[in-house]
Amino acid sequence: MTDPKNMTIADVMTKSVVSVDSSMNVQETAKMMEDAKVGAVIVMENNTPVGIITDRDFTAKIVAHVYPITAPVKQIMSSPIFSVSSDESIRSAADLMHERGIRKLPVIDNDKVVGIITASDIVNLLAVSTEDDIKDIYFHSVAKIFTNYSPYN
Repeated sequence: MTDPKNMTIADVMTKSVVSVDSSMNVQETAKMMEDAKVGAVIVMENNTPVGIITDRDFTAKIVAHVYPITAPVKQIMSSPIFSVSSDESIRSAADLMHERGIRKLPVIDNDKVVGIITASDIVNLLAVSTEDDIKDIYFHSVAKIFTNYSPYN
């Protein structure tokens, strides 16, 4: 395992990212997410990331606001897109997730999507860690990310 003090987002991010064009409709996007077994897709326009759609967006925007399933994904995407670069620390991703109340962040280097990091990635890293120093580093991150989602707060 990489030295936890030097770990970057590149060390834990998922490199396989699903993206859709902003003109694709909601139903097609949902089917694509189901087929790929992913909880988020990046929305692109002219090969530039302009938004993200998560499984939560379907619940909050389609069901709660009664958008038709034929609506373009551009209508329900979360935008502007918040992102991190692959050479940043995992703690910086956790801090951004906490500040913005989000759990998935595209990883963008030189205007190109190179991966995605999720709150689950950080939790999984903690779960397999046995060294005290890595636990200390990531306990801070996990506690921050999930504070807003805890039923005990």
